[in-house]
Parts: sequence; C-alpha cells; structure tokens
Amino acid sequence: MNGVRCPTCGRVMLGNRAEWPDFPFCCRRCRQIDLGRWLGEEYRIPHSTPEEPEPESDPIFPP
Repeated sequence: MNGVRCPTCGRVMLGNRAEWPDFPFCCRRCRQIDLGRWLGEEYRIPHSTPEEPEPESDPIFPP
C-alpha cells in the first residue's frame, strides 16, 4: 500500500484520506508549523519585476 508523506515531518500516512483530517499534513501541529513558515516568509512565491517601458515622447508636445 502506498502512502503520502507529510510535507512537514515526513511521516507516511497510510489509508484513506478521510482518516487524516489535516491532510496533506499528518496532524494539526505539522499544519501549524507550515503556516508559521509561510507567515515568517520562509516560503516565497517567486516573481519577476516587470521592466518599466521607456517613456515615449509625447506626440502633442515633442521634445
């Protein structure tokens, strides 16, 4: 039987998903640890800063 590992502690969770109310975590403690990591900014979603377009000359008021 294959199991799913808790992303926080690595515990293998066997059985039906309904048996694990804190899925994908094995327990409430692991769930809270993960939330704390997000709130403490240990996890980040990568993003790139868009380049600002160069200002174009105004056709009404040329330089």
